[in-house]
Amino acid sequence: MNTFKDLEVWKKSVDFVTLIYKLTDRFPRSEIYGITNQIRRASVSIPSNIAEGAGRQSHKEFIQFLYIARGSVKEVETQLIIATNLGYLKQSALTETTQGLDEIGKMITGLLSYLKNKNS
Repeated sequence: MNTFKDLEVWKKSVDFVTLIYKLTDRFPRSEIYGITNQIRRASVSIPSNIAEGAGRQSHKEFIQFLYIARGSVKEVETQLIIATNLGYLKQSALTETTQGLDEIGKMITGLLSYLKNKNS
């Protein structure tokens, strides 16, 4: 890997952030500082932590940031479920975004496994 920008999981998670911004743009204006902001910040956290971890000096540090990114995946999923329950998101959009999150989560887990094996 030359840079974090070469990581497929980073690319996919950046694309996911774009999708989230488009979806949440349709949320009620009253939620701009509520769930809209929470979902956006948590989704941005995924590629940001992947990038920050990749820029660290050791695999151990990278692994720690990948765990944080994986936690953010679950945070976004939870917030999207809540948004759906509130009627801000259609079930079909929840299904689509959840599938994307599942794929990103699996990619992060795969990278974690690779780094752990490389570390041992």
